[in-house]
Amino acid sequence: MEKYIVTLDEGTTSARSLVVNKKGEIIASNQKEFSQIYPQEGWVEQDATEIWNTQRTTLISALNSKDISPEQIEAIGITNQRETVVVWDKNTGNPIYNAIVWQDRRTDGFCLELAKTHKDIIKQKTGLVIDAYFSASKVKWILDNVKDAKQKALNNELYFGNINTWLIWKLTGGKEFYTDHTNASRTMLYNISTHQWDEELLKLFDIPLNMLPKIKGNSEIYGYTFPELLSKNSKHQIAIASSIGDQQSALFGQMCLEPGDIKVTFGTGAFIVMNTGDKKIDSKNGLLTVIGYSINNKFIYGLEGSVMMAGATLQWLRDDLRIIYKTQLSEWYSEQVNDDRQVYFVPSFSGLGSPYWDPYSRGAIFGLDRGVKKEHIIKGALESIAFQTNDVLEAMREDSKINIRSIKVDGGASKNNYLIQFQSDISKSELIRPKNVETTAMGAAYLAGLAVGYWKDIEDIRKNWEVDKKVEPKRETTKLVKGWKEAVSRTRNWLKDINE
Repeated sequence: MEKYIVTLDEGTTSARSLVVNKKGEIIASNQKEFSQIYPQEGWVEQDATEIWNTQRTTLISALNSKDISPEQIEAIGITNQRETVVVWDKNTGNPIYNAIVWQDRRTDGFCLELAKTHKDIIKQKTGLVIDAYFSASKVKWILDNVKDAKQKALNNELYFGNINTWLIWKLTGGKEFYTDHTNASRTMLYNISTHQWDEELLKLFDIPLNMLPKIKGNSEIYGYTFPELLSKNSKHQIAIASSIGDQQSALFGQMCLEPGDIKVTFGTGAFIVMNTGDKKIDSKNGLLTVIGYSINNKFIYGLEGSVMMAGATLQWLRDDLRIIYKTQLSEWYSEQVNDDRQVYFVPSFSGLGSPYWDPYSRGAIFGLDRGVKKEHIIKGALESIAFQTNDVLEAMREDSKINIRSIKVDGGASKNNYLIQFQSDISKSELIRPKNVETTAMGAAYLAGLAVGYWKDIEDIRKNWEVDKKVEPKRETTKLVKGWKEAVSRTRNWLKDINE
């Protein structure tokens, strides 16, 4: 009876389950989208119970599609959208409010005020900049605004977790309450030097320690699934053997295991992570210091840049402007442009992430004239993903003093050949796309497999990673990059300036 590892890949817009064999091949998968809730401008929420039900459905569907029994699953690994906050009643098991998503900006005002007095101490302790992106201010908002929440928290009646913690709790039937170091390092409540929750920060955000989960490494057993999770006929309990934030999971899945290795994941946003080994680099250029991964109590650090709008920009063209039927067609439309008009599309719909961290910026399109057609706008939107990524790569070069020659890419949009060639051109670096671009899912699978001995060691895993395509820079793009920077500068502080 062949055994497998399962990854639960809980993303921003969908839940997926993937079944992986020893060769690192995905032999079954299932994906299902869940609802996005926008109660007010700048607010983004999800129903945590719907997330759980969707994730469980995809797990059962993936196994059923290939007649795989629960007994054939050696372990489960979890990777997830980070920062998104769930607060639930530990007695009823029900969330007391919708999950507040990482994209949500409702706490911008609070964070801007806090940055006036605590910017340096929070950067020093957490490696993060003060921003509504991270979990701490979202948890505080729930405690301050949901009826009786503050009192329940003080009475030790509430749990807080990111999506990984919520899934672990649900998978184990409410028995296990854990997170991992990578997810913890994105909450703005975790000290990246002590590797513990920071009491001073908890006091600052007025969040009781008893709400927070215990922290484990990324490759160890968290607990076991409850009987009958997958079938009424099976009492088999499966080890949950890894938990890791999605971007760090992609770092591991791409086998970026040496200092200076970089991966770029093109998803809803674009996320760029550089492995810095056992060295914490304090960014002077708007990047974040994060835990890359932790195995057997050994910590690998990383530098990270976050682009808020990547694939989401193309989704906006599809769903809201309706000028493109499928996001994949952006490659074809971009290739139809045969003149030298350069349209710049700055997609700061809810502000700019790394390296600018400007919540006041708003989106704009530059370079319009009467000859501009929808093809130019689609091309500008697609190129904006590469331009924003390049902004982060330039900051990484500056912070790390490493000359970046090679970048590994993954995520859905890495299949877009126009995008990766343009990225290579403006970043003046070789881009490498692996044969299996599902590296986020593979990272969690590999870490779970290591924990239960499914793979012997990292060398056993490394041979599964294969190159699909290498792309080299083909043209001079200095003038294009200069134009992009000018376009971005003209969107900066927009909301602040027009409301003064």
